[in-house]
Amino acid sequence: MSSGYRGGWGGPSYRTYGGGFGYALTPAVKKLLILNGAAFFALALLRIFSPADAVTAVRLLGLVPRDVVFSFFFWQPLTYLFLHSGFLHIFFNMFALWMFGTPLERDWGSRRFLRYYFLTGIGAGLLNVVVGLLWGGAAAIVPTIGASGAIYGLLLAFGLLYPRAPIFLWFLFPVPARVFVLIFGALAFLSALEGPGARVNHVAHLGGMLVGFFFLRGNSLYHRGLNRYADWRMRHLRRKFEVYMRQQDEQERRTGHPDQWVN
Repeated sequence: MSSGYRGGWGGPSYRTYGGGFGYALTPAVKKLLILNGAAFFALALLRIFSPADAVTAVRLLGLVPRDVVFSFFFWQPLTYLFLHSGFLHIFFNMFALWMFGTPLERDWGSRRFLRYYFLTGIGAGLLNVVVGLLWGGAAAIVPTIGASGAIYGLLLAFGLLYPRAPIFLWFLFPVPARVFVLIFGALAFLSALEGPGARVNHVAHLGGMLVGFFFLRGNSLYHRGLNRYADWRMRHLRRKFEVYMRQQDEQERRTGHPDQWVN
């Protein structure tokens, strides 16, 4: 029997999904919905009453690869997650946050869920900065806004942890979650290869999935390594104890009596 640390984020071979997404909001998902909604309405009001200030806000808080690196706007890989361009944009992102985020938060807890959410969202933003600077042109100067990088990270985690959970593809065709993830991952990858030009930043989508995949797999490998070290340590101590007991037996045979009586 092995012993050691058994924590971590779980893995697809240890998870089942018991049915239904449910409607109850979990605490962290609820806070994220409120923050995104507040930011959306604030930006909408700026667009109505002060369009110039709205443009400035998007330039300052959206993700502009050139500004992140050369103007030291280091907050942008975080703040871009809370801005959205229109009602449908924020609606579908927040719908997916509720759909995939609530079961993950129930499973992981709020702290781990938020850590993963922001890790994938910020990681997607940083990948977008690198790709944008390498690509140049509009990719380096056009702001990216939206929580899709983090949302795609949640989608990836849901597909890994609940691979057989049914999801309706385009609200019509039920498919297992792992198939759903493969379809959207392939679409994001193929779209990202086309480069900038469309209104949708597919690099951020792909980045969220990549960061989520390597983080979850990396945690699995890390805890597996801890378990193997604990097993090796236990075997090492057991061998030392066996050597000690053999030495004690040898000494008793030579002297004819033990060093002490144990009661």
